Amino acid sequence: MQQISTHWVFGYGSLIWRPGFAFIQQMPALLRGVHRRLCVYSYRHRGTETQPGLVFGLMPGGSCRGMAFEVADADWAEVHAYLSEREMDRGVYREAVRPIELADGTGVPSLAFLADTRHVQYAGKLAIAEQVRIVRAGVGESGANPEYVLETAQRLHELGITDRYLDEVVAALGRVDVPVMVKSA
Repeated sequence: MQQISTHWVFGYGSLIWRPGFAFIQQMPALLRGVHRRLCVYSYRHRGTETQPGLVFGLMPGGSCRGMAFEVADADWAEVHAYLSEREMDRGVYREAVRPIELADGTGVPSLAFLADTRHVQYAGKLAIAEQVRIVRAGVGESGANPEYVLETAQRLHELGITDRYLDEVVAALGRVDVPVMVKSA
């Protein structure tokens, strides 16, 4: 029997809870060498150029737990085009193929979108209070910025993934518990 060739995509923010593409399976995964942080000004999905939001990016150092999606080779061109349009808006992310470790211990190469630290929309390591100020005010074509942050936090908790930084942001947003899922556009 011929083995089906597949591709993997690593999600660490909204891709976890709203992938928007066909996949064979999803599995929790670990990506080493980068960590999740609200470090990208959003001029489209969660903010505008005049009132930016703040979205997650992968910054150098540490590690990040997220969700890996296995995509059939037959679907890859369409999925890659979709992800490029969604994630590569204005070039704020860099596409990279990085090794990830799936929850079952298997290592696979995966497409990941890393924050481009040289891009004008790269916010860097802002203080929590500044992140919260920006998030509270951000609204873009995909909805309100707080919903994005809270939905990501909720999904990570449901997966048993602890992210102390994100928990600190959620607490600073004035929420003790992560609320029930908010449907996003």
